[in-house]
Amino acid sequence: MGEGLLSLDPLVVGVILAMALVTALTKVGGFWLLRRIDVGERLEAGLSVLPGAIVISILGPELAAGGPAEWGAAAVVVAVMWRAESILLSLCGGIGAVILFRALG
Repeated sequence: MGEGLLSLDPLVVGVILAMALVTALTKVGGFWLLRRIDVGERLEAGLSVLPGAIVISILGPELAAGGPAEWGAAAVVVAVMWRAESILLSLCGGIGAVILFRALG
């Protein structure tokens, strides 16, 4: 394959597709399981904070080992989350900010 900016390695594409399939199967399996059990208040409260906890557990070590670009992007995430109260919007803002800060630095 060419060495262009957008060249794709078939192995990488295959791995990404396999991960997407496993993710979808996990989500469908979770919905199937939750329909068959009684969800109490404690379980529901725990499930409601799970997405944020997963994001923090993945990005926390990167932030701790990061430099000014990562810390600046974290500040953008906090500001967007504070104003918009949207996890998706704040993550998109953080990704854009870290790309911009790394390009400038």
